[in-house]
Amino acid sequence: MDPAEERGRRPRSLIVTFYGAYGRDLGGWVSVADLIRLMARLDVDAPAVRSAVSRLKRRGLLEARRVAATAGYSLSEEAGRILTEGDRRIFERRIADVPDGWVLVVFSVPESERQKRHLLRSRLTWLGFGTAAPGVWIAPGHLADEARRAIERLEVTAYVDLFRADHLAFGDLRHAITHWWDLAALKKMYDEFLRTHEPLLARWSRRRSTDGEEAFADYLRTLDAWRRMPYLDPGLPLELMPDDWSGHRAANVFFKLHARLREPGLKHVIDVVSSP
Repeated sequence: MDPAEERGRRPRSLIVTFYGAYGRDLGGWVSVADLIRLMARLDVDAPAVRSAVSRLKRRGLLEARRVAATAGYSLSEEAGRILTEGDRRIFERRIADVPDGWVLVVFSVPESERQKRHLLRSRLTWLGFGTAAPGVWIAPGHLADEARRAIERLEVTAYVDLFRADHLAFGDLRHAITHWWDLAALKKMYDEFLRTHEPLLARWSRRRSTDGEEAFADYLRTLDAWRRMPYLDPGLPLELMPDDWSGHRAANVFFKLHARLREPGLKHVIDVVSSP
């Protein structure tokens, strides 16, 4: 991603993270003025906020709505569904055990439907599936229901078979998953998170009091950095992971920061939206 595209994506990502973290506590609607005031603490200026919410509106995630003649944006029904599903993935982090088995998605989508094939592959990647062979994707068994819902929404059930499976013999699973998933890229992602957020956790752990505005900013940045990771890493069994795997440590840091910062951040948000 080039620097200009990254600068444009960051405000949109932070605003989505804000609505997921706090917007629903406010009833799903936030005035434009309050959103600008809150995002300023994250170094996102007013033009960037307006541009970002406009793009999110075009994508169907936000809806413009006035409340008592005040302009603002509320979550769309689709966005609410996505955030609810995201809550389960982010905050109910599930780590598989080998005896839990696996789910397989086996598909053959005709060339005439290549756009659907592309969407299916993209969605399976986002769900954390690995590629076992062409047209055969694999994930821990606990993702079976999510996979079923995704396949049904994409309307590709005619081209897909969904299986539960156990590994019975011959291959070494610990070796196989290094081919099915890009573990090096996942580890790099976790290591980068730790480089920034482990020192942040240490700083907050030493403090006796909590500044709400600072907690809000640090929590939003932390959640924004973390929230994609539980999708890209499907919770692979720890006994199959490399000895230097940092995913579990990164998750511990995230959940400790979540416990420390989320509620003080919410108090700051309520103070902002309640002030004249």
